[in-house]
Amino acid sequence: MRTFFLFLILTTSTIVAQTDARIFEIIDAVSEDRIEQDITTLANFGTRHTLSDTVSNTRGIGAARRWIKKEFETISKGCKNCLEVFYQKTFVTAEENNRIPQDVWVVNVAAIQRGTKYPNRYIIMSGDIDSRITDPNNYTDDAPGANDNASGMAGTIEAARVLSKYQFENSIIYLGLSGEEQGLFGGQGFAAYAKEQGMEIIGVFNNDMIGNTTGVDGVVSNRDFRIFSEPVPPTETERERTMRRYYGGEVDGISRQLARYVHKTTKTYMPEMNPMMVYRLDRFGRGGHHRPFNDAGFAGIRIMEAHENYTQQHQDIRIEEGIEYGDRLKFVDFGYAQKLTAVNAINLASLAWAPPAPKNVSIGGIVEPSARFKWDAVEGAVGYKIYWRDTTSPTWDHERYVGNVTEFTLEGIVIDNYFFGVAAIGANGHESVVVFPNQIFR
Repeated sequence: MRTFFLFLILTTSTIVAQTDARIFEIIDAVSEDRIEQDITTLANFGTRHTLSDTVSNTRGIGAARRWIKKEFETISKGCKNCLEVFYQKTFVTAEENNRIPQDVWVVNVAAIQRGTKYPNRYIIMSGDIDSRITDPNNYTDDAPGANDNASGMAGTIEAARVLSKYQFENSIIYLGLSGEEQGLFGGQGFAAYAKEQGMEIIGVFNNDMIGNTTGVDGVVSNRDFRIFSEPVPPTETERERTMRRYYGGEVDGISRQLARYVHKTTKTYMPEMNPMMVYRLDRFGRGGHHRPFNDAGFAGIRIMEAHENYTQQHQDIRIEEGIEYGDRLKFVDFGYAQKLTAVNAINLASLAWAPPAPKNVSIGGIVEPSARFKWDAVEGAVGYKIYWRDTTSPTWDHERYVGNVTEFTLEGIVIDNYFFGVAAIGANGHESVVVFPNQIFR
């Protein structure tokens, strides 16, 4: 039996929970055995290369995506059809990329769990369906892709199994993306689809390799994981760039705030884990499927193992000089994949239970002894928190609950010495992502 304490903030109008027992239930419900089964099934399709067989029921990306869709549909039956399961596809021609030797449909598999209050607000967890070996255009030889990225896809399916047992105010999308190894085409296609549908995206958790604990550098750890996030959106305006020069915010874009949210939630509910905030869009010179969402102006981060083994990524299966190459099942730590799946699940749940983030957050206090704030009221919020930190700190280190107000003054806190943000809080205690002030007032 898990023992935990429930801390409360008592105000004149409401009681706001600081931890939620359901989050601990979600952690316990994530199954290592199911994740192992699903990774094994995906690896046993032989290859899931984007241009591999689409007709066979036992080999190739066609068989893999049909199996994923069937798994989502089975989960949906267990929750009274709570998931909307469908394919989303984009036609990619050979002229678009040298890793597309022939025209191909890039097919994603999506399952939407609709929110009860904000059905058009979405938090997304994604994994990649496709795999590859050394030659990115070799779509016939075995490419089991056990860790890269059956692990992320299996984690996404397991998160759907667990979270489908609950109802949320915001919608969740469980997403299998194709075409990652050929040029991030699946993410590009779904990001464009989200724009066309007018979706309000809270954030994207891209899970790409969540199953390796033995690094090529000899480090072994089943607790460390990395959160990659870009500093500011590429879609920011010239005015926003100018404001950053004078008022700061170079490391406070929407994706960076999403990364901080995952860091805080994980340290609150899974303190044994070590989330590593990496101030970079992705690994050096490499890319992942959160980037197309970032390119479209959405918040998106990459969650992945901390200690990679490059001999098991994008490699022909072979043994050379005593080193075993290839992305095979024997190298996957299923217990670690279970932990990172739980990290995703609790953050999906926390955001899906939270009210929308405040809008029009303004800050004042220039040449004053205190910092002042204003923001628009948020439907469903019962209160707000102001966060602040040293300008060199990666995380929000100080916070103050200020009640159900839309302006507040932090007495004695000099605006020049800190960065600030505001979050909305729901009656269940779950918080929105922190919003960095985007306006100045005097």
